[in-house]
Amino acid sequence: MSRMHSDGRGSSGSNKPVTKENPDWVDYDEEEIVDLVVKLRRDGLEPSEIGMKLRDQYGIPSVKAATEKSITEILDEEGMSLEIPEDLKNLVEKSESIREHIDENPADEEAKRRLELTKDKIRKVAQHHRDESNIPQDWEYETPE
Repeated sequence: MSRMHSDGRGSSGSNKPVTKENPDWVDYDEEEIVDLVVKLRRDGLEPSEIGMKLRDQYGIPSVKAATEKSITEILDEEGMSLEIPEDLKNLVEKSESIREHIDENPADEEAKRRLELTKDKIRKVAQHHRDESNIPQDWEYETPE
């Protein structure tokens, strides 16, 4: 969804490992990885940050391959689930940032357009998460006007 409102065709981003099996060279077993995920979440990291830290500092290329569960599934099982999904939260924060910019610069028409596009993304992502039962059915993004 990141390119929903742009004409770009960029393909930046990391690629998943080729195999879906845990490599032999990973030194951690399933229980240790779950403990690391819980510890990193307690330190205040978001699920995407946890995945990057496990990859870069602990040498765990894929939590799902090692544990057969995603990071968010592990956090749900441990009672540390997110209030709202991370992608939706990031869009809401972006919208609030644009809103602050518009308050300081009311003549910025491009920012107003970006805000409308971001609100549209929020509506689409929220509908997806409502369909997946990740957020309540009555959840709505309310803009401070």
